[in-house]
Amino acid sequence: MTARRRRGATHVPLDAVVVGAGHNGLVAAAYLARAGRSVRVVERDTVPGGAVSTIERFPGYRVDRGSSAHLMIRHSPVLDELSLTDHGLRYLDCDPWAFSPATEDTAPIVFRTDLDATCASIERAVGSADAEAYRRFVQVWRPRARAVMRSFYAPAAPARFATAFTGLTDTATTARTGPVGRRTGAMLSLTQELMSSGDALLDRWFDSEPLKAALAWFGAQSGPPMNAPGTAPMIGFAALQHDIPPGRAVGGSGALTEALISRLTADGGEVLLERPATAITRCGDHWRVDTADGTGHCATRVIAACHILTTLQLLAAGGHDRQLIDRWRSQIALGDGIGMAVRLGTDALPAYRDLPSDLPSHGVHSALGLLVTDRAQLRRAQAAASVGDLPARPACVAMSFSAIDPTLAPDGKHLVTVWAQWHPSRLSGERSWRDAAPEAAEAIRAEMDRHAPGFSAHIEHSHIQTPDDLADELGLLGGNIMHVEMSIDQMFFWRPHPDLSGHRVPGADGLLLAGASTHPGGGVTGASGRIAAHLALRR
Repeated sequence: MTARRRRGATHVPLDAVVVGAGHNGLVAAAYLARAGRSVRVVERDTVPGGAVSTIERFPGYRVDRGSSAHLMIRHSPVLDELSLTDHGLRYLDCDPWAFSPATEDTAPIVFRTDLDATCASIERAVGSADAEAYRRFVQVWRPRARAVMRSFYAPAAPARFATAFTGLTDTATTARTGPVGRRTGAMLSLTQELMSSGDALLDRWFDSEPLKAALAWFGAQSGPPMNAPGTAPMIGFAALQHDIPPGRAVGGSGALTEALISRLTADGGEVLLERPATAITRCGDHWRVDTADGTGHCATRVIAACHILTTLQLLAAGGHDRQLIDRWRSQIALGDGIGMAVRLGTDALPAYRDLPSDLPSHGVHSALGLLVTDRAQLRRAQAAASVGDLPARPACVAMSFSAIDPTLAPDGKHLVTVWAQWHPSRLSGERSWRDAAPEAAEAIRAEMDRHAPGFSAHIEHSHIQTPDDLADELGLLGGNIMHVEMSIDQMFFWRPHPDLSGHRVPGADGLLLAGASTHPGGGVTGASGRIAAHLALRR
């Protein structure tokens, strides 16, 4: 997949070479090409997009390899700045955007874009007190979540972080008096809430466990358990779904990648597939990226949009300070996987119990099916993974977007993706994922049957993605879909390491970092690619 070169011979330096054709690498390349720079992207895979790609796993099915619902990029400037709708990208609103299943005592909770409809559903399920509490929660956390999103699209620095949250003290309360006292007290209250655990936030706001469990499971999609410090904003992001809900790209998650490549190539950039980088080397006043076919790609700038540990390995191969690289590698928390996915071709959609009658024609199948009704299930699953065991009852998110996008499956068939946490990369007892995969997948199917009785009888095709599979196919080392841990000590100006958090590598001027390893982290945001491109243009 290539476009014309702006400069002929390989030895003539380009303006930039991007290592990795994941969505952040393509975003960076597209911004540079739009600004008139000569850009080449080199990618090891046969499929561009990394975890934002879609292929035919089963005959006639368009199956995502990684992400499925796009939550954050719809709140970003990237889609408009790159005019991606002009290059074929179209999103369907996921409305309802989430639902929590029924229990023996409570009705399902259906989260709609419309806040009034959501509160009515919460009231039917768990009562008016939590419905009103949720309305207040959205009012308080909506501006806070917007501030978090603003901080995502600029380089991480303490001063910028403080600026992003300026003016939010009116979302906090304090009993202190006097102009200085009130301002100080409100700021302390605000920062405490931002730094608190998700569980503490939920216990502060709500009474009913099914509502708490649904929001905790929504927040835990970022990886950390919700009893970890600094996870409250991951739950607070739910408030923004009432502004713009998650989007489903028509044709699959990879439609975003296709639009980015269309934009990039239209501006003269190129993407070379099956070109794994083997070294990044400084050559006088420019850089060279060597690829496995023996080619050296020379450029004034290099943007490494692959995993940070892969980038450090490439720098070591190019002669960068080995002692520094070893120290960085030892201090970056890779983690031990987060979860796994099962992709299913079926002859019917899941039939969840006790759904209300006032749903749209597609029911709840536009939604993230947050199939957890008690936070104890989340805690047990995470505890099992922490000692290398499989969860007895995995926490599952079910997505059946073929109900709103029929291009994903043959006529009369459906595509269902189930993401489940927590599943460790390293299993206890010297077990391998090759042996454990059937057992883990069966537990996921059993969990689906628990909430949609008889669903597993409709499965015709199944593809299992264990943490090992995610690492091998998508370069997600250790099976961590976020590259490195999303704990508070690995976020913002500490991600992936304090020395590397400015999207630069000390001693490697002209090399910039992008991808999920860098600020703001994992998920489909395009943020780190945009930041790296702007830094390259500014320099």
